[in-house]
Amino acid sequence: MTSPPSDARPYDRGPGGGEPEDPHALLDRARRLSAAGGHPSAGGAWERAATALRRAGGAITPADHADALDATALDCRGGARPAAETLFSRAAELHERSGQLGKALISRARALLTGPEPGVTVCAGLAELGERAAGLHAAGRATVAQTATVLLLRCRARADLLDTTPDPAAEAAALGRDLAGLVAFALPHRADPAVLGPLSDSRALLGRVTAPDDPPAALAHLRAAVADHGASGRPWPPTEAELLLAGVLRATGARTEAATVLRTAVGSGEENVLLRAADRARLRLALARTLEGPETSDGLDPRGGDGGKGRDDKDGGPGHPGDEEAVSLLTEAVRLSDRSGEDPRLGALARLRLGSAHAARGRWQEAAAVLEQVLAGPARDGDEAARVRARAWLAFCALRLGEPERAARQYALAAAEARLRADSRHGAALSHRAAHALGTAGAPEKSARAYERAADLWRSVGDHGAAARSLRARARQVRTAWGAARAEVILEEALREAQRGLRGVPAPAERERLRAELVLIREELTDLVTPGADDDTGPGLWLPPDPYEVSGRYQVNVYGDVGGAGPPAATAPGTRVQGCV
Repeated sequence: MTSPPSDARPYDRGPGGGEPEDPHALLDRARRLSAAGGHPSAGGAWERAATALRRAGGAITPADHADALDATALDCRGGARPAAETLFSRAAELHERSGQLGKALISRARALLTGPEPGVTVCAGLAELGERAAGLHAAGRATVAQTATVLLLRCRARADLLDTTPDPAAEAAALGRDLAGLVAFALPHRADPAVLGPLSDSRALLGRVTAPDDPPAALAHLRAAVADHGASGRPWPPTEAELLLAGVLRATGARTEAATVLRTAVGSGEENVLLRAADRARLRLALARTLEGPETSDGLDPRGGDGGKGRDDKDGGPGHPGDEEAVSLLTEAVRLSDRSGEDPRLGALARLRLGSAHAARGRWQEAAAVLEQVLAGPARDGDEAARVRARAWLAFCALRLGEPERAARQYALAAAEARLRADSRHGAALSHRAAHALGTAGAPEKSARAYERAADLWRSVGDHGAAARSLRARARQVRTAWGAARAEVILEEALREAQRGLRGVPAPAERERLRAELVLIREELTDLVTPGADDDTGPGLWLPPDPYEVSGRYQVNVYGDVGGAGPPAATAPGTRVQGCV
């Protein structure tokens, strides 16, 4: 028996938690859990059975050893995941030696999916395994459930690669047809509980693939997936299907129904010891996102506005009805993500959302404390956007706490990190905010230089209106530091910038903004003797970049949103159908 890596899920100790009395009873239990197809407690059950057998002077058979290795490999999450490939490969060899060819193909497919090979190579290998599974089934040597699982694993790999294909929509349609065929293959055998598992997972994947192009069809597939999961008798919740279902409901405006789905999932998860802490955290993040409403993913705009929700920023007024529940859910999500340890990015995201939720309630100190924890965490690939957003929110809180120097420092650091991401618009917006904070701190010379950097960045992306606004704000600081004559030169430059934008035939909304900017610039040119108030609004409608953002139309984020079916949002590493590595 091969023990799992140290950071795999702790082994289940079975009923009562004591030492086993009967090795054969423990073997029977382990076999039942493995037969359930991905039972989260199967790995622990096999370890207990193998230990009991050794103490009794017996040994585990190759067939049981293969099932044990499969169960252990399925438990390899987070840092333990690389070990799964070897475990699955060894299991496949033992299955073949035992004459379990259908099981061997499943193990080989899972080994491919956990290995380091490029996606296209994996898909080619999975296609070959699918053909072998179909041949074995035709010869009566592989069950419907085994064959469906191999075919599902191939479809899952194809779904992960959809956005890398030359024509993602066409490939998604082709994959949808194949999944529909897989459902049709399994459906006549749904009386077999073993078939209901892959049938449910196939429908969940079909819902995901369909969501960006046909949300109503996706809803039907996902509801059927949840129902099939319940009928299968699998004792763990269908978390992925529930998250996807709620995500599509959110995207189609059915937020109340989405909240109901997620509340039910959270409640059932509380009673189910088989639900992983990471999935408990994801459900709470998704429910908090649903309750906060559609305006912004964080509820508050850290450039200085309130996200359109009408909150009282200064005293933390009543705000949105779901705010307090959302804060409670996010607090619990932080705790659960820390307990899980599977994905540190989940904890960073939960803290980021909790910090912004506190800020949305006017709790600047609480928000700042949580956001500092995001920045104190280890820097990893993909974390840059999370750090940019954390710094932007931290600066926003510092301004509200009367600490403009601290705010300016955080805005400047965020701007520098944003520019490293080759995102000049975010860098420009953050530079504008840093300049405002410096002006508030009584440093007009530094503020003027920061506004100049912002204007240059806006020009580099062709946003003349935003550049003009940064220049107009710069003129105020120049006037304070060096006098009206020099400020007039800057205002004339701002005037030319706005006029340049109008000559570029902008869209109607931008044309109106440019015309309004021209009015403001001319007003300040005619009243240079009386300094105007600094502009606290920042250029344009801006939010910091989403951390771990969805990079493709058919990718799924941590909340269960499919890239093309909902607003941009943060993601964890690609979601996996339960039991399918």
